[in-house]
Amino acid sequence: QVQLVESGGGLVQPGGSLRLSCAASGSSASIASMGWSRQAPGKQRDLVAIITSGGSRGYAESVKGRFTISRDNAKNTVYLQMNSMKTEDTAVYYCHARVDVLEYWGQGLQVTVSS
Repeated sequence: QVQLVESGGGLVQPGGSLRLSCAASGSSASIASMGWSRQAPGKQRDLVAIITSGGSRGYAESVKGRFTISRDNAKNTVYLQMNSMKTEDTAVYYCHARVDVLEYWGQGLQVTVSS
């Protein structure tokens, strides 16, 4: 079992920055990859960024060059630095972690980009 606790959501103006954090506990040593997905109202949940235990990263095309995912293995924490934010980044952001064939999810954070 892995528990994920997210923090850092909120309201930001277009062009602004926000950093999300996700701390893992439980069987965190078994985590193969961690990532962030988001879901806007009326839309499906989409992968935003992912990072493996070895440090390989992947990003959705819509956030490349603006978002950066990083991971502190000593703290079992993954971060999502979001820069140059756009109104279309508004969504609920979910942290997730993969252990073998199981995917664990956080409770979700509201991120709103608005002037």
